[in-house]
Amino acid sequence: MPVITLPQGRLNVRVAGPEESGRPPVVFLHPILADGALWRPVADRLAEQGVRSYAPDWPLGSHTLPLEPAADRSPAGVAGMVSDFLAALDLRDVTLVGNDTGGAIAQYVVDAGDERVSRVVLMNCDAFDVFPPFLVNLILGPLRSVLAGRIALLPMRLRPVRHSWLGFGLLAKSLPAELTRSWIEPALRDRRIRFDLSRLLRNVRPAELQGVTSRLARATVPITVLWGTGDRVFRPSLGRRLADTIGTDLVPVDRARTLLALDAPDAVVAAIRAAA
Repeated sequence: MPVITLPQGRLNVRVAGPEESGRPPVVFLHPILADGALWRPVADRLAEQGVRSYAPDWPLGSHTLPLEPAADRSPAGVAGMVSDFLAALDLRDVTLVGNDTGGAIAQYVVDAGDERVSRVVLMNCDAFDVFPPFLVNLILGPLRSVLAGRIALLPMRLRPVRHSWLGFGLLAKSLPAELTRSWIEPALRDRRIRFDLSRLLRNVRPAELQGVTSRLARATVPITVLWGTGDRVFRPSLGRRLADTIGTDLVPVDRARTLLALDAPDAVVAAIRAAA
């Protein structure tokens, strides 16, 4: 897996699709406690259509390469990494795709006015002061502590716990056990990863995202809002509010939950292609 070195640290990056492609590149942003492997069903389909995509393991708790000590461990700091990543690879005319926490990060990137981003697809994500949603906040609370975070994650090694509503169970209709296990292991094994995650969570500011989301009404790039209607974490009403604020239509995905890349990869591909 390629590794990209940025001022904030190193990133593992999954790359799919032809090196020489006439289509706009796609860059994926995943949730907290997930990594770029989430996007494989979508990336593989896009590659078959000649689209090159990049799925980095952003420093959101499932990364294996810890950040540099001075790195900005905040949503705005991760958004800065996204912009530095695009610049490091000299990617232009980018389609930025964000889900869950990744959708919030994408909003920060748009708010900062990165000119390399030409269009955005937001899917079942934090928005306004819903950052994180109530149910997720209950689960993430202990992870704000480096020590308590490890204790809270230990039961997740058991698949029934990991796939319950206390873990990933509400996020998708079908969850590959090997994938979800890989998402919790880095934070369990490495104190530095737990430190990155705990500082990020402590720097989450719902009022800050409220301002960022509200300013999307002035965004100069088109934004697609794709939303799974079966989501009990990021409810459809939040998606409709987000779409109304942006001034666009909500694209519903019937019965899908939060992780659309797993529940409805074809719908995600269609939205990306339509946006581009």
